[in-house]
Amino acid sequence: MNMLVTGGAGFIGRWVVKRLLSENHSITALDNLSNGRLENIEEFKTNPKFKFIGGDIRDKSKLDEVFKEKFDIIYHLAASINVQDSIDDPETTFFNDTVGTFNVLERARFQMFGKNGKMDGNSWIIDSNEDTYPCKVVFMSTCMVYDVSGDKGISEIHNIKPVSPYGGSKIAAENMVLSYYNAYKLPTVVIRPFNTYGPFQKTGGEGGVVAIFINNALHDRDISIYGSGEQTRDLLYVKDCANFIVESGYSQKVNGQIVNAGTGRDVTINELAHIISHNQVKVNHVKHIHPQSEIMKLKCDYSKAKSLIGWEPKYTLEQGIEETRKWIEGTKLLN
Repeated sequence: MNMLVTGGAGFIGRWVVKRLLSENHSITALDNLSNGRLENIEEFKTNPKFKFIGGDIRDKSKLDEVFKEKFDIIYHLAASINVQDSIDDPETTFFNDTVGTFNVLERARFQMFGKNGKMDGNSWIIDSNEDTYPCKVVFMSTCMVYDVSGDKGISEIHNIKPVSPYGGSKIAAENMVLSYYNAYKLPTVVIRPFNTYGPFQKTGGEGGVVAIFINNALHDRDISIYGSGEQTRDLLYVKDCANFIVESGYSQKVNGQIVNAGTGRDVTINELAHIISHNQVKVNHVKHIHPQSEIMKLKCDYSKAKSLIGWEPKYTLEQGIEETRKWIEGTKLLN
């Protein structure tokens, strides 16, 4: 099959590309490299089934160029992903995450039904002169759309509560994705992975908490925690996350659905610092720059993913941390 991965040079995107290439699919990765990096996809550049296109999902003409090809599945991962940045610069986040998603949906609709196609009741009337081809859109949302978790974890019917423009933009995009399924019969699925970590995640200030903590511990540098550190996260290893994303594209059972992925185990940020540092470095608690954006408890109920597509995580937190530590030790990112 022929696949498009937007955000394909990003941390999670490159793992999705890797999984798809391992199954001999043809892959186009589209990325503007605002967050992704060419180093992430370096190992794929000699693969004849892989193609990278530098471009932005806000650029309609670039998308028109990309969609001159026909894609079986569009894995839409490109987004602004930083919660704190979204508070400081909501416009960029909104145009990337909401308008950019709309642009991708429109190209998928044109591919499947044609620009001249019209809805007649519940059926499509397709212009026979147009070259149409069926496709599916997998939209990667986030657990950061949810209200605080209870002890049993967050299922897909849990209350949503956007506490940042990032969460708000993702919810708006989700609704557009589901509207294209309901209004146009375009196959789509909204997936909400919980906090993902692992190799190829950035280790600097814009990176993920696990990568930052590991990098600091390896250098005997203090670990800084925003606020009390009692906020909890359900940490999903990136290989498990990528498998979930790919399988959501393969399965028709999740079409028109919202589906979570996580581990069902949450840890406080204080506990995470202890697991990673073994008390070998000092832990500081610092003022939270945007405390209103903090969700104090995130814990996933992934039973829907298990029921519909047979997915469940294979890595424990400790196993994932160890693989991530080994990767950071062996790369030039150790700085």
